[in-house]
Amino acid sequence: MAIIKAPPKQPKTVTIQARVEESVKAQLDRYAEFIDSSTSYVITGALKVLFKRNWLGQHTNVGNHEKPEGGVLAKTAKQT
Repeated sequence: MAIIKAPPKQPKTVTIQARVEESVKAQLDRYAEFIDSSTSYVITGALKVLFKRNWLGQHTNVGNHEKPEGGVLAKTAKQT
């Protein structure tokens, strides 16, 4: 039996590219510095909050979106 537990496995990450206004980038940098973290961490956290609180609950299995295994959203073909 281990005395010290192994650290949790980090989820697989991917790189994305986005364009934002200069003021948004400046605020992102300041907030990341404020919480002593990376901008990637802030963006990931903000998107998770957005999906959990607002968008995901309203759009899961509605219209042409579905929530497949793993909680990842995918756009499906609109049925006619």
